[in-house]
Amino acid sequence: MYEKYLPIGTVVLLKGATKRLMITGFCSVSNEDKDTIYDYSGCLYPEGVLTSEQTALFNHDQIEKLFCIGYSDDEDKTFRKKIKEEMESKAS
Repeated sequence: MYEKYLPIGTVVLLKGATKRLMITGFCSVSNEDKDTIYDYSGCLYPEGVLTSEQTALFNHDQIEKLFCIGYSDDEDKTFRKKIKEEMESKAS
């Protein structure tokens, strides 16, 4: 499995799902459970964001298959490294 915190634009299929998702964000919280921080937010692929109610929240360990890795440059790598470090420090 790939490293946690895949780049924005990455297209994945979750375990037990039939529809792919595209990663659109990191470290999201649902309105129903403010105590749980999800690794990713995403939208349906290829449809994209149709309404705000269709945002999917999911964790890295729920990913079954990776279809396409999103664009990544030095800025992205630095940002994702900071996210990982911050989330690991909160877990300690």
